[in-house]
Amino acid sequence: MIRQLKKSYFLVPLLLGFSGCSDFLDVNVTPNNPTAVTPAVLLPTVEAGAAFANANELNRFASVIVQQLAGAAPNSTPGQTDIYAATGSDFGNQWRFELYGGTLINAQKLIELGDANSGKAYSGIGKILKAYAFSIATDVWGDVPYSQALQGEANPQPRLDSQEDIYKGNAALGIQSLFDLVREGLNDLKAESQVKPGKDDLAYAGNLTKWEQAGNTLLLKLANTISRKEPALARTVINEVLTKGTYIKTNADDLNMPFGGSVGSQDPRYFYTNESLFKDDLILSTRYLNRLKDLNDPRLPILFTKPGTDYVTIDNGFRGTLPQPSTNWSRYNAYVVGANGEGPVRLLTNFQRAFILAESALILGTPGDPQALYTEGITASMTSAGLTPAQITTYLAANPTVATLTGTNAQKLEQIITQKYIAFTGNGLEIWNDVRRTGYPRLTASLNAAGIDGTPQVRAVYVTQEQERNPYFPNPGPQTNVRVWWDID
Repeated sequence: MIRQLKKSYFLVPLLLGFSGCSDFLDVNVTPNNPTAVTPAVLLPTVEAGAAFANANELNRFASVIVQQLAGAAPNSTPGQTDIYAATGSDFGNQWRFELYGGTLINAQKLIELGDANSGKAYSGIGKILKAYAFSIATDVWGDVPYSQALQGEANPQPRLDSQEDIYKGNAALGIQSLFDLVREGLNDLKAESQVKPGKDDLAYAGNLTKWEQAGNTLLLKLANTISRKEPALARTVINEVLTKGTYIKTNADDLNMPFGGSVGSQDPRYFYTNESLFKDDLILSTRYLNRLKDLNDPRLPILFTKPGTDYVTIDNGFRGTLPQPSTNWSRYNAYVVGANGEGPVRLLTNFQRAFILAESALILGTPGDPQALYTEGITASMTSAGLTPAQITTYLAANPTVATLTGTNAQKLEQIITQKYIAFTGNGLEIWNDVRRTGYPRLTASLNAAGIDGTPQVRAVYVTQEQERNPYFPNPGPQTNVRVWWDID
């Protein structure tokens, strides 16, 4: 049962408390006086919540599955994830507080406040972030509460909508597609708005054109996710965005969410592996290290720390004696999480857009040159990581097997997805989506693999509390070896 308490949309900022943004995250107001909450107060909460939901426990789960990280503590959640063991208690907080009781209810409230205060600009942003957060939920769990969710005590036991209906819509059941939810948000951004965001907007400081670009790029991401299952629909949406021409085209347009640099406000990826009691639960995977070494990838020392003469890693599923001291372990470097935890969390990016369009041109036949778009994606990622144009040119010239798409379409797709996999280091959810739907990059089973059948998780199991309290949840539900609707690889 998804309970939406009146005060639930104040939970995330109390957890995050960004330094440098205190004017906009100081929302410790009485929940019995909701008129005190304005769109300007709530917007950064929604933005921070979306970033937190992406980068916290679900990111650790996905980053281990795709073997960029390894679980170092055998009995920890990352350690169990690494051998494919999962239970319904794994992600209760992420379901209840970070998504449904956090980002999603906050986004819904932001939409309502925007509409009530002649602030359609806020409503538009709220709908874009609501669609983004719902895409996380359905991509992780499959069928989830959607059309009947976020109604509070009016409907404490919402039905589960099928993932197909969430993506495609179902008029007979009153289900709006994620695509149409984003389109509504884009229309709101263009509507008359007497109240508009400014410095309360953590991502774009009130630049609505950039939000329009982000919304259209979200349409590309959603279409790409279902492209193997619904190629015709994906092609239609991608062509729609290309025709409009307003989407993320430069790194300066990226939808990045910043965090603070002090304890209590840091990027959750930084806090977990550098400050928390659980900081020794995760370490760089030997498999990821070897993959980047084999590619001579210059981003390796930018993505992960190298405490000595070499990186300190373990294999996925390793159950032997851990390297000592743990302070020397290779962990996310400053590019991924910030020097002191400032992040940012990269939600929608220029390199992502280029790789999506490269794949789409290759597989779906949408406009564009796959090779040019592929090169653009690599260049955007390496530029974001701090490499100079000369360094990028030198690397590509010296590594033609990376630089040039060759072979069959399947082999070319593998190259595209492998580079996207590297570029999105730190965003495990996006990588996991690609691994599931394409099978690339190719991964081999962890050591000591267990779980249902010794295979990597292709979904998360439903949280126990929902199974116990909401009769719409199957109990037992689908296990971790049952593919979600769009995953046909």
